[in-house]
Amino acid sequence: MKQTNKKTAAAKPAQKTTISVIKADIGGYVGHSSSHPDVIELAKSMLGKAKQNKTIVDFCVTNCGDDLELIMTHRKGCDSKEIHGLAWKVFEAGTELAKKLKLYGAGQDMLADAFSGNVKGMGPGVAEMEIVERKSEPIIVFMGDKCAPGAWNFPLFKMFADPFNTIGLIIDPSMHDGFVFEVHDIKKDKNFKLSTPEEMYDLLVLIGSAENYIIKAVYTKKGEIAASSSTQKLYLIAGKYVGKDDPVLIVRGQSGLPAMGEILEPFAFPHLVTGWMRGSHYGPLMPTAQKQANPSRFDGPPRVIAAGFQVSDGKLIGPRDMFDDPSFDYARIQANQMANFMRQHGPFEPHRLPLAEMEYTTLPEVLKKLQSRMK
Repeated sequence: MKQTNKKTAAAKPAQKTTISVIKADIGGYVGHSSSHPDVIELAKSMLGKAKQNKTIVDFCVTNCGDDLELIMTHRKGCDSKEIHGLAWKVFEAGTELAKKLKLYGAGQDMLADAFSGNVKGMGPGVAEMEIVERKSEPIIVFMGDKCAPGAWNFPLFKMFADPFNTIGLIIDPSMHDGFVFEVHDIKKDKNFKLSTPEEMYDLLVLIGSAENYIIKAVYTKKGEIAASSSTQKLYLIAGKYVGKDDPVLIVRGQSGLPAMGEILEPFAFPHLVTGWMRGSHYGPLMPTAQKQANPSRFDGPPRVIAAGFQVSDGKLIGPRDMFDDPSFDYARIQANQMANFMRQHGPFEPHRLPLAEMEYTTLPEVLKKLQSRMK
């Protein structure tokens, strides 16, 4: 019998989906408390057109306090000039509308006059990841207001390295080897990768100083992305205090990664973060439903919201408001109690930030004024 050689077709590379979360404070309504509905609708309209012309696959526009949040999926990879340019155009148009409405601090996160290919270093915060979608792809996008990027250090450690929070680290064979944390030294612009559990103590030495070392990303031991955060600090870009940093974070869950409940659990404790009024105070990070993310008491206390999605062929199935849940009521009560305690300190530390973190505020000017009187 004559045998024929059949050439097997080369397997096509799996299609990748990029999730980009880009945010900016382009004008507060009223003061720093929220975002104006017209600005949000303008952003939705512009991203809707971008979806129609296939620049992006899908999108969701929301706000956390006075920050406009653009959640987009596309096929163009991280750091795409086209996607970052789209976000910049949305923020520019939103800034013009904010100026017409005389919103407070219109365009305050727009630190450059013109787009130069990437919004990183230009003011807006960015978290991105490129993934091959699994059979089921649940993600949570966390968005903070009145807090600094280091706000994610504590919850990310709890999610991916603390077995008291994430039982999967012990009983799920696919998680038992632990994870790899990418840490940025934001003052010296250096990166570290530390593996847990074997380098857990070294990791904690760094990330316990959340104003200096920030978790940028978390990976499986096989190198698959599990979480990605924004690490931009505005005062390091602008050289002066220009507003809060209000970070964003994307976390994938399930199937070898922490379960949704394990990802949310760290926020049941409203840990202290830097930010709050004028970005110069410590306060509790309060988990709230999106409709409650309008901080007004002393411009706070700091807030975090969680938008859950199922990603399906690039489409965002959602959002589901993950903190719109009575099981987080006690965390909100505790946050208010902690806020009361911290506020009683007034301008004294530890409510006000230590001097090293006040160097971009009015403190240098005060010291300069007193220079001639120093003995």
